[in-house]
Amino acid sequence: MKTPPSRSPGGTYVLFDVDGTLVDAIENQRRVWRAWAEGHGLDPDEVYRVALRTRPVETFAEVAPQADPQECLAALHELEDEDVRTGVYAAFDGARELLEALPPGRWGLVTSNYAHRVRGRFARTGLPVPGVLVDAAAVPEGKPSPVPYLLAAERLGAEPGQCLVVEDAPSGVRSGLSAGMTVWGVNTPAPVDGVHRHFPTLAAAAPEILAFAAGVPAGSA
Repeated sequence: MKTPPSRSPGGTYVLFDVDGTLVDAIENQRRVWRAWAEGHGLDPDEVYRVALRTRPVETFAEVAPQADPQECLAALHELEDEDVRTGVYAAFDGARELLEALPPGRWGLVTSNYAHRVRGRFARTGLPVPGVLVDAAAVPEGKPSPVPYLLAAERLGAEPGQCLVVEDAPSGVRSGLSAGMTVWGVNTPAPVDGVHRHFPTLAAAAPEILAFAAGVPAGSA
């Protein structure tokens, strides 16, 4: 694991990924992408492998380069909107308590999904929605580009060196690292390559995340 960057003065901020980090939506995502892939005559497992690391528009470009991306997106949106209404979602243990304990204006969400779906999932799982939510529609480049996390920091009025990124996926980890932020991994059995710290669960990380938000120095081991 890497040595974290030095913190900039002026406070600390926490930026969370959503799916796989705060909300357990894996089975729902698999079901949606399987339906989309089968509707386009594609291998669902291969499509899902690509979808895990890119935004939808980038997934379409890789797995269905001859298809109309707007038609692909419309079909996916229809499936996802139905899933928000009927799918089964759960917040990871400790997520609600953690988010409610963070100082207002000191944290935000950075997701490759769309804001209305995040709000729907949060409403169903009892999670609070912060003032800053950077979604797929807000940026010209998705993870692993640094753009989403840099935009979130800008909206919070923070410098990259003041920010902690909490992620579960390799593309999100790379995004946070390339933005020059401290990156902690959660909800994986082994560390994602590059993280500064690793926790097997979000609940295990919660006390350290709160300490970071309070400006308490933390180790990198």
